[in-house]
Amino acid sequence: MAAAPETAVGLGLRRIPTGIAGGVFWLAVWSGVLWLIRHVPSVESPVLGWMQIVVGIALIALAVPLAWKIVQQRFLWSLRSKLVLTYLLIGLAPVLLFLTLVAISTYLAAGQFSIHLAETRMQQHLDEIGLENAGHAARIAQMLREAGQEGTAHPPIRPMPVVGKGDGQVDPAMMRLPRHSMAYLNGAPVAGRQQASALGVSAQDNFGSMPLGLPPWAADLGGNPFRGVVLDGIDLYLVSIDQRHIEGRGILSLVTALPVNGAFIDSVARNLGRVRLSGLIPGRRVFGGNVERASVYGGTEPAPEYFYDFRVPFVSTIQVRDWDTKTLENVPVEVHSRPSLLYRQLFGSSLGGIVTDYIRYGLIGLCIVFGLVEALALTMALRLSGNITGSVEELYAATQRVDRGDLGHRIPALYSAKKDQLGELARSFNRMTGSLERSLVEQHEKERLQSELSIAQEVQANLFPRQVRDLPTLELHGICRPARSVSGDYYDFLVFHRPNASDGRPGPECGVGIALGDISGKGISAALLMATLHSAVRAYQLSGMDFVQSGAGTPEADEGKLFESPGGILALLNRHLYRSTQAAKYATLFLAHYDADTAELTYSNAGHLPPIVMSRDGRIRRLDCGGTVVGLMDGMKYDEETIRMTPGDIVIGYSDGISEPENDFGEFGEERLLEVVSRYRDQPLHVISAQVMLALEAWIGAGEQPDDITLVLARQV
Repeated sequence: MAAAPETAVGLGLRRIPTGIAGGVFWLAVWSGVLWLIRHVPSVESPVLGWMQIVVGIALIALAVPLAWKIVQQRFLWSLRSKLVLTYLLIGLAPVLLFLTLVAISTYLAAGQFSIHLAETRMQQHLDEIGLENAGHAARIAQMLREAGQEGTAHPPIRPMPVVGKGDGQVDPAMMRLPRHSMAYLNGAPVAGRQQASALGVSAQDNFGSMPLGLPPWAADLGGNPFRGVVLDGIDLYLVSIDQRHIEGRGILSLVTALPVNGAFIDSVARNLGRVRLSGLIPGRRVFGGNVERASVYGGTEPAPEYFYDFRVPFVSTIQVRDWDTKTLENVPVEVHSRPSLLYRQLFGSSLGGIVTDYIRYGLIGLCIVFGLVEALALTMALRLSGNITGSVEELYAATQRVDRGDLGHRIPALYSAKKDQLGELARSFNRMTGSLERSLVEQHEKERLQSELSIAQEVQANLFPRQVRDLPTLELHGICRPARSVSGDYYDFLVFHRPNASDGRPGPECGVGIALGDISGKGISAALLMATLHSAVRAYQLSGMDFVQSGAGTPEADEGKLFESPGGILALLNRHLYRSTQAAKYATLFLAHYDADTAELTYSNAGHLPPIVMSRDGRIRRLDCGGTVVGLMDGMKYDEETIRMTPGDIVIGYSDGISEPENDFGEFGEERLLEVVSRYRDQPLHVISAQVMLALEAWIGAGEQPDDITLVLARQV
């Protein structure tokens, strides 16, 4: 069973679509099946037709959004296709709409003109019948008047010629159309066919052979003539009614009717095309259901003279009178003509065929010119869109290359050298990738430096005392918070031991050395000088230990003897730093030696902020004895001083990173530092230190820490 899908894949069969595509697929299948079933001769069921309509509507409802989705995904994804479609919608669509409007307007104008020609010719025939009928009515009235006078001879009266188109000539087409005439005196016929010659009426008029009777409404004409197209059942006639008043005898009415038949329509459709006039009134039931019986055709379908000489069919209506009621009705008239015939009818009589040809050829030439202009505009639009999309595609490809990490990729000069906004965009992209490439190199360098700074920070952290051991009589605490990665501040605690009398090895603590310094500057250079200072101070401690352990000292001597003279050590450090560093590099340094046996503190201050000794009763004393900074001038001497510590005394050593931070109220200052220490003086030293840092952070606020912060506390127990 599992081999079936593999077989299908091997045969290259695609799976049946699902979703909207699957719905369209199955609806199309059902529509095809229903169409085939309906075309089976033996199957006739209206249900199948309704089912096919329902399936077709559902198929259209699903196929339209599916087609739009496919067009969007496959044809409108690229910018080129969107620009071309935009041009077609903006540039070509109005032209097509305008041409469509012109075509519709031309068709309507041509159709209406053809209808107008047919109506005009019918009206000409009606006018000619009216003129002829008026003349005959006058003759008959005159003859009837003369016949009423006794003893008057009646010479034969020659028929009156039919009036032509205005030039005095008889219309040959009218002469060939049979007309019917009948005279009525006070509504009663006055003559038959055999009396036509006696009345002077041409036998061609079919006098006395009238298919129409005198209508009842003729009595209301009041002597006014009637000319019009009348409808008798489904038959149409051109009818003229003229009335004359004869003294002593009444009203003479002469009715002439011209049947609207094929011969008449032929005369109307001459050089026009094919004309159909129907006696069927819209909404009226046709006799016997035969529509053709109510229609009259005339003329022939004209052949095209050139390939664009299209057939122009047009349908309109003309107004006719019902013969019995005189009510107006509308009957349809249809004309099939061609532009060549209409142009000839419009211009041929006044300007001649040559002018008509010139106008036609001029219009054709103008259309060709407009077509060339549109083709040129389309070509230019495609070229412009090609330039735009080419730049965009190149930019898109470049962004993909950059996304893959190829920051060295540049847009070719073919696109970046253009003197337009797209060219500037390409150049900006090249500059951006160059900047990104440089930024990446700088970032790598920065990361390398940051890594080195991290190492330096770790190394420097090891220089500070990691574990501070309190002496039995003195508590110690220190903290340093760098403003940057590394600090230029320095503090250290150097614990000294008394050697054992038996073997000379270090015994119990006998004292501690306290170092607190601040290096000029910040950052790496200050940290390096701080490391140098730390190494030098530690070297003096180790040299004292070696002095005792080598036996050069007496067993009673301890390793802190060298630190009993802080001023001497500062003089040595000053000479060392002055000779090993640049002239602009110096440091402030406070050194002190505390003797645990006597509780005496001997110190020397080389330019550092004076540490403060706060007694339990609140008295303070500044340790400012010493000299100038170390490393700035050679051969400097440093004074030193010894004080005795009493229980509860706190030594507060700090750097300018504590006293100098400012906000809108000024500097943090020494007074606020002493206030915090005094408030928490009975707490452990690390609690006092934490409270000082909190107060300082609150003072600085959200601003950046301006300088390294160092705090050293020592309390006599």
